[in-house]
Amino acid sequence: MSTDAPAPDPADSSKGSVRQEIKHEVAELVKLVALFLVIFIGLKAFVLEGYEVQGPSMSPTLEDRERILVWKLPHKLHQLSMFAWLEPFDNADIVVFNSSVEPSKRYIKRVVAQGPRLERTNTVEAGTVSPGETRSSTGVEVLYEKGHVYVDNWELEEPYLDDDERHSSETRRPITVGPGQYYVLGDHRSVSKDSRSFGPIDDHQVIGEAVFRFWPLSKFGFITDVE
Repeated sequence: MSTDAPAPDPADSSKGSVRQEIKHEVAELVKLVALFLVIFIGLKAFVLEGYEVQGPSMSPTLEDRERILVWKLPHKLHQLSMFAWLEPFDNADIVVFNSSVEPSKRYIKRVVAQGPRLERTNTVEAGTVSPGETRSSTGVEVLYEKGHVYVDNWELEEPYLDDDERHSSETRRPITVGPGQYYVLGDHRSVSKDSRSFGPIDDHQVIGEAVFRFWPLSKFGFITDVE
C-alpha cells in the first residue's frame, strides 16, 4: 500500500521567492551604501571638502560664517614624488591649513609668498623635515612694512585689499621663507593672526585651496581674488 506525497503548496513557493528577492535587494542596498561611503570619504579626504569660515580675518573677501569648498587634489598629488613637479598654489591663492599654534583649529589665509620647491628624496636626515623631503638653506625674504609687503625687495600689488589695510604703522622684521613653506596673510590685516606672528607655514600643514562659496546663496559662486 502506498501513499502519495502531498503536492507542494504554491503559496509556500511564492513566499520563498519573495524572501530571496528581499535578501537580494537588501544585499544590493548594502553594497550601494558601502560604495557611496567609500566614494564620499575618498572625495572628502583627497578631492573636495566643505569648510566654514570663522572670524573676520579674510574680510571683505570672505566673511564670518560663510561656507566654502576646499580643493585638495593638486596639493595631494604634489606630495607624491611622481607629481612633485606640480605647483599646487599660486601667490594670492587662499588656502586652508592646520594651525601650528592652535592644534585643533584650521586657519584660512592668502598666500603672498612661497619658498623654493622642496627636493623630494627616498631618504632624509632624521629630525629635520617630513619623511621624503629635504630643505636647502635658500629661501625668499618677506618684509611687512607699514601695510606693504615686499618679497625679495619687490613690493606686491594687492588689489584684493581695502584701502584702510594699505596704511598701517606696523612693521615686522624680515622673514626668510624656506623650501616647502608659505608666507600667509589675512585680507583684514588689522585683526588677522597670520605669518606676521607665527611665521611661515609648512607644506604638510596645508589642507587645500578655497575655490568656491556655496553659502550664503547671494554670493554663490567661485571665489575670486578681487571682490
